[in-house]
Amino acid sequence: MTSRSRSTVDGLTVAAYAGDGAVLLAFDVDETSQADLAGFAVDLTAPDGTKLPVLNRLSFEHPITAGTTPGERRFLPTSEAPLQKFHWVHFPPDVQPGTFTYTTTAMLFRPGTDDRVEPGPSAQVEVELMPKEREHFRLGFTRGYISSQAYADHFDNAPIRPEPPTIDYETAPFEPQYRWLGFHARRLIFDFLEEAVGDPELCLDVFAYDLDEPDFIRQLVRLGGRLRMFLDDSSTHVKRGARELDAQAALGETAGVDRIRVGHFRRFAHNKVLILKRGDRPIKVLSGSANFSIRGLYVQSNNVFVIEDERTADLYQRAFDQAWNDARGFASSDVASQWFDCAGDGLPDFSVSFSPHSDPDVSLQRVADAVAGAKSSVLFAIMELGGGGVLLDAIRALPDRRDLYAFGTTQRLNGSLKVDAPGGGESRFIPFSYLSDKVPDPFRKEWQGGAGQVIHHKFVVVDFNDASPVVFAGSSNLASGGEHENGDNLLAIYDRKLAGKYAVEAIQLIDHYRFRAVMKQATTAQPLRLKTRSERWAAAYYDPSSRKSVERELFVQPVPDA
Repeated sequence: MTSRSRSTVDGLTVAAYAGDGAVLLAFDVDETSQADLAGFAVDLTAPDGTKLPVLNRLSFEHPITAGTTPGERRFLPTSEAPLQKFHWVHFPPDVQPGTFTYTTTAMLFRPGTDDRVEPGPSAQVEVELMPKEREHFRLGFTRGYISSQAYADHFDNAPIRPEPPTIDYETAPFEPQYRWLGFHARRLIFDFLEEAVGDPELCLDVFAYDLDEPDFIRQLVRLGGRLRMFLDDSSTHVKRGARELDAQAALGETAGVDRIRVGHFRRFAHNKVLILKRGDRPIKVLSGSANFSIRGLYVQSNNVFVIEDERTADLYQRAFDQAWNDARGFASSDVASQWFDCAGDGLPDFSVSFSPHSDPDVSLQRVADAVAGAKSSVLFAIMELGGGGVLLDAIRALPDRRDLYAFGTTQRLNGSLKVDAPGGGESRFIPFSYLSDKVPDPFRKEWQGGAGQVIHHKFVVVDFNDASPVVFAGSSNLASGGEHENGDNLLAIYDRKLAGKYAVEAIQLIDHYRFRAVMKQATTAQPLRLKTRSERWAAAYYDPSSRKSVERELFVQPVPDA
């Protein structure tokens, strides 16, 4: 089973892309059928045989406005309230091993003058959500769902930690929430730690920026003298009351104060890295965008990857040792001078770069060139687009590329979240005050404080379903200032399955926050509801000048030869 499947039956085409616990479904019908198209109905058959209808919050009869409360919303099967979009990201309630089968039916307006619907052609696609991407490369995401009603539905808005928070509170009462919110990223992190703790011949070197997750710290404490840590000492982490100071003290007692080092580079020690060693031999590494903190794992949208490869682990070890011995001289060191190409059995083709660099273009030029050379699409989730450098210049130039489907989400320092549709005239800014009103407790306070609260990813996906896709991801904020001043790492990953997973994450974030932006503007006079036959909702998807048409064709295109 591949990470993507596609089926065409009687003029209906359906494609499915596997994400991390989610599926991107894409639909298409012949242009001659679109005038009668009411939308798409989707049903799921899980690997255990459970059959579930996919639900829609929009309907013909129950309008939604900015004032609609969660309790007033109604979710209906898509056979009654069809999806009036040509793609949909679905999250199965139980992610199981095996094959998920999605049956999609084109729902048509009945002949005549009314707006009742009836089923048209159907097609099935199959996808697995728990395959190994590569035997020695694993990828996981947090749910990042604090702004949706899913957390309220699952946990009735239960708090995620006591107040005031500490580094040693009892986490057992919060464990179900942590497993759900942290999702696959959390499992990768704690499996990695459990392996280190459970084998007395293993040692662990750690780069940490934010550090306050109690169970993470407890596992490090159990390592005793088998731990070395380089912990950021920028102003937020050394001010009075900073939990990083408590973590430093606790780990100094068990590992030894000489094995816990605090510092920075020119600005931040911004890496989030675990390096597993057998004696002095590095064997495995974990990295990504997620800080080892409550907010990093249970509030923000983040990603984590584990690479089980001695050569790659040795590269990260070189970066750690350089920081340990001479962080201020890192930018002029050999490990910061270039991209390092990696490959091997059970691994994707990928390269890794370590900053800070004397010249930030050492890392960023490759990313900028990939964006500029994109043939079909650029998708991104980047914490902040306000910085400088060749890459962010290339991202901001995307509106001029009418040949591309370019979309992304970013968080801005001015306290709003931007859903970006380059060149499409569909950008939305969502003030935090609105999110605070709509987000379920206890997360309301988490929205305050500027960048990093929601979209903490730092990834760009180029041509995700084309012949030569590439993903750029890591801890780097992808701006020249950070690459010149911060301790970070950045990967270039040349792999279709992994590109698909990052693309699904990008698209679900876009859809999630774009719906909130549109809902904010919905009034009683102009509410959100499904469109009737006379409103021709699908017409824009067949207008060659519309970005919706580009999207429709892109998502269902045949898998190209690699």
